[in-house]
Amino acid sequence: MESEKSYRKAYRKGKYDGGEALLSKLIPEHLILPDISLEHIIALGFEQVKHLLLPLTDPFVIFVEMKQALLEGRPLSVVRLGDGELLALAHDRLISSQEIRDHSPFVATSGLTVPDHAGREALAESVRKATYVGVPISRLPYFQGLLYPVCREYGLSLQHMRITYSTVNYLIAQLGYLQQLLQGRNVLLIGNAAQELRKVLSKRGVIISGMIASVSGMKDIPRVMREAASIPFDIALVSAGIPAVIIAERIASELGKVALDFGHLANRLAEGELSF
Repeated sequence: MESEKSYRKAYRKGKYDGGEALLSKLIPEHLILPDISLEHIIALGFEQVKHLLLPLTDPFVIFVEMKQALLEGRPLSVVRLGDGELLALAHDRLISSQEIRDHSPFVATSGLTVPDHAGREALAESVRKATYVGVPISRLPYFQGLLYPVCREYGLSLQHMRITYSTVNYLIAQLGYLQQLLQGRNVLLIGNAAQELRKVLSKRGVIISGMIASVSGMKDIPRVMREAASIPFDIALVSAGIPAVIIAERIASELGKVALDFGHLANRLAEGELSF
């Protein structure tokens, strides 16, 4: 009961500090606002910045372009930035490695152990070179709250990048495009879930021409690329945590193929949690 009271008190304080308190600082001395809600004021202010909104590429457009790239034998990569990738890019440039180890230990289990400055710079380079980059729509601190500082730090201009949803992998599957994309193509599966995913896809008539069934972090990327170069395939589905961004981008830029950063969708399909 006491903890619930403390929570409510902290919640009310946080809500005030993050809203009304900021507004109060803008009100000149000897004046008060009339009866107008904070939400209304935010809506009025939003009208002033609406022209700055950036469009996210529709998953259907990406699907069509991927199909066209497959038909024409052109390289194309779709990579995604989540909290793990953004923290990896931020470490020792915006956030200390120690802070990430203390508060975000999941980064290490996602394929990059901080500090890894070479891996960080390779990740940034692949973000620059990828055809499409999925970005988070959440404005939480480790999502858009970190996306914009990271972009400023690396000189990445979202206005000049082809951006889409960071969940584009799920959207492509849920909207029914994945089956169409893979049908009749030689597919390479990369990642720890490859064996189980192969069973699911094969049942749907997808041709699996090869698998690289494990990726042991950033240091394993050269080995994965060597193996990928020896396998005949049209499109690669890459589920390898943070290294997937680099692998997918390099499959396009170095091998001339189509690659999709497939993420945890591989596990969810393999375990039967989702279908397509």
